[in-house]
Amino acid sequence: MKLIIWVFWPSFVAAGIAEVVFFTLIDPQQLYLLGQPVSASPMATYSLGFLLFWLVCAGASLMTWFMLPADVKAALHRHATEHPDLGRRDGRPHAAG
Repeated sequence: MKLIIWVFWPSFVAAGIAEVVFFTLIDPQQLYLLGQPVSASPMATYSLGFLLFWLVCAGASLMTWFMLPADVKAALHRHATEHPDLGRRDGRPHAAG
């Protein structure tokens, strides 16, 4: 479960930053897709843009995880199993996974 969080949380934050920067510079009503103007509403364009940015950033985070050396992955796994999840009321760590 922590692997999912380690990949998706940073990619979510990066996608949010990319969304803000991109749509600060580009008006969604002036976008073209395959030579045709985008006819979706601005809110739909923002939402789809965010999801696409999140997908790209998640891919980058996942590639980073795959390229980590085995000893670093083992250290992260040990750290994750030794420290309880702060979100749990009983303080017990989750099973390794």
